[in-house]
Amino acid sequence: MSAGMPYGLQAMLKDGHKHLSGLDEAVIKNIEACRELSKIARTSLGPNGMNKMVINHLEKLFVTSDTAVIVRELEVAHPAARVVVMAAEAQEREVGDGTNFVVSFAGELLSLAEELIRDGLHPSEIRDGYQKALEKCLEWLNEELAIEGTETMDVRDKVAVAKRLKGTLSSKQSGYEEQLASIVAEACVDVCPKKNAKNFNVEDVRTAKIVGGNINDVQTIHGMVIRRNVEGSVRHVENAKVAVFGCAVDTQATETKGTVLIQSGKDLEEYSKGEELQVEKYIDEIVESGCKVVFTGQSFGDLALHFLERKKIMAVKIPSKFELRRVCKATNATTLIKLGKPKPDELGYASKIDVVEIGDSKVLVLKQDDASRVSTIILRGATANAMDDLERAMDDGINAYKALMRDSRAVAAGGATEIALAKRLSDYAKTQTGLDQYAIQKFAQALELVPRTLAENAGLDATSVIASLYAAHSSSNKNNNRMGVDVSGDQETVDLCESAGIVDLLEVKHWALKLAVDAARTVLRVDQIIMSKQAGGPGPNDARAG
Repeated sequence: MSAGMPYGLQAMLKDGHKHLSGLDEAVIKNIEACRELSKIARTSLGPNGMNKMVINHLEKLFVTSDTAVIVRELEVAHPAARVVVMAAEAQEREVGDGTNFVVSFAGELLSLAEELIRDGLHPSEIRDGYQKALEKCLEWLNEELAIEGTETMDVRDKVAVAKRLKGTLSSKQSGYEEQLASIVAEACVDVCPKKNAKNFNVEDVRTAKIVGGNINDVQTIHGMVIRRNVEGSVRHVENAKVAVFGCAVDTQATETKGTVLIQSGKDLEEYSKGEELQVEKYIDEIVESGCKVVFTGQSFGDLALHFLERKKIMAVKIPSKFELRRVCKATNATTLIKLGKPKPDELGYASKIDVVEIGDSKVLVLKQDDASRVSTIILRGATANAMDDLERAMDDGINAYKALMRDSRAVAAGGATEIALAKRLSDYAKTQTGLDQYAIQKFAQALELVPRTLAENAGLDATSVIASLYAAHSSSNKNNNRMGVDVSGDQETVDLCESAGIVDLLEVKHWALKLAVDAARTVLRVDQIIMSKQAGGPGPNDARAG
């Protein structure tokens, strides 16, 4: 090889690439990145969790404790930390809740794995130990720790559903969980399919944010809330047939191009009169069908609006095609692509449509007395940030209802489930003879993260709380296995959380454990990081030559 020529990896890749390998450069650096991400999320865990103020690349401000939003808007660049972020995103898509646990627990597992690596264990032995621990945890979770009687639940019983959703909402809007759980339950049960509840679609429950009022003014509408006023003067209809047009309600252009030659004022007058008669004919045909409300995705012409007013027909313009589809779904109407007389099966129905003033906004409220396929939660708040955070809490509640369809079982909240698993894992680790027993023991120690963090965020002595929990779980009393951290501010720090109606969904815990461990094991499997040179020229902050 000639002098000065690169060799090895340097010869294979372009100049400007980065290559990190070995224990200190790759494995430990990856663990440090994930641990830092975990520290950010950890203090937001539980009802006393702190909010984070995140400003994204578009300078939009987010004030929230929702980890899914935090990790998404932070735009994490480190490849190992991105693995944990992707696990949190998968948890959000799967069950809509538990993202904080995924990020915090994955970071804690990796942090404790670093101690084992420095003690001489190989990452493969740690991975094997973590996998064994996960399998045992999922087994105990499904067979021993599910609360008796929760395996069967009527998903159309609003009171029962509200009780099950309280745990999800208490960590987002502490103090208002009971009120909000009832609202979410009502909205979800209203649109739950009558034949097969598993076909419930979270998109059928919408939210409408209107500035003003407070959280006590939040309410559910059995139908839709459209943040627009009507085009004409008709503001109230009842038992109305509804027509939905995708085209403009105006004079229709011909399908072929043509030129009209007008030679006199009389020709112009006759041409205008012909246009007017054509529009009147279209409106008369709509009236003949029995329609009382016309929705359009485009616009109303002045002539068309004039004739609609004369016939006392409500006119509503909805520019959003997605909103127009939801109107069709809520009223069971068909979108018409051409102006004309709608067929009976193309018309929809609405029990009542009103223009209502909420705060300083005029909104159109479409209500259905009987079964509606869409329901809307009206969110009120003093600021846009407060309503955004409330909307995220509602989304978590709606997704939790979807998870109830798959598995209605619940487990004890307040760190009780984690301590129960940790105690069993510690005993199980002592029965193992291989080096993976140390990883299993660390897994059990990592599970203490939840009750410890709940106690710290509530200003309690975490060490004392953990000791009290282990003492309670060592008792022969079966109920004591469900003792969790009490953050209500009472003297006792350990209590039965389910007595206050706070439980966690087993489905959420199952996926959170699985995804957190998978993320940790993936990071531990990496021993080299190779990054190509980034495309493009210098960034806006780079020094410019010359």
